[in-house]
Amino acid sequence: MIPAPLKPGRSARRVPGLCQGRCSIGLSLGGAGYVGYFISAAFAVQLAGAAIPPVIIGTMPVFLAILANVRDRSVSWMALALPLALIAGGVGIVNVATVRAADAADAASIMLGVLASLAALAIWIAYGLANAAVMRSADAPDGLQWTGLQGIGAAIGSLLLLPLASFDLAEAAYASETTRFIVWAVVMGLAGSWFATWCWVVASRRLPLALAAQLIVAETVFGLAYGFLFEGRLPSPAEAIGATMQIAGVFFGIAAFIKPRAS
Repeated sequence: MIPAPLKPGRSARRVPGLCQGRCSIGLSLGGAGYVGYFISAAFAVQLAGAAIPPVIIGTMPVFLAILANVRDRSVSWMALALPLALIAGGVGIVNVATVRAADAADAASIMLGVLASLAALAIWIAYGLANAAVMRSADAPDGLQWTGLQGIGAAIGSLLLLPLASFDLAEAAYASETTRFIVWAVVMGLAGSWFATWCWVVASRRLPLALAAQLIVAETVFGLAYGFLFEGRLPSPAEAIGATMQIAGVFFGIAAFIKPRAS
């Protein structure tokens, strides 16, 4: 049988859902979502200390859920009010003790750290909105391909930072320490970045963004649990109450989205 000729202007190797404009979006999301966010967060901690940036960036699930519901109207505001209030209150309670115990720094440094924290928050929110818009479109790309495209964008952004890095071979660590560092970097890159991004891409396709944003609270709760294990201690009453409020907010949020579908 003679194969049918291709239509003019089309390529047999064209990947569905990945036109030139969408490839540019994917590369930009990878560069901004990885490099831009982490640089902003790193400078925020360096300038304002370790206490203030988590308070600001930790509000991301609340703001992203609000903006997503403004755009998509996935659920009524009355149903969304309780879970978001619990999440916001939990984030505040967990961090208030840390903020009070933090060392005071000069005002200029703190203000710059706050600006960097706001930049990281804005980048995360913009990434969530843009990524969800692509994945919930009628011609959405494959999840693995979209994740890989963002990874390429992150790699390009990282290469652009190489001229700013400095390596002193005379003071290099022992070979065993260097190998351990590289292994952990690869593991964290694959598990904490690539696999986590793929999971977020799948969630953005299957869930309303107003709900998926609230599920990011799991990152804060797991981070707290790891911190307690690392420090070998139990959570303080404020930390336990705040984490419980965040988990309860997520459960109420899930229930708010299930009820309309069940009815």
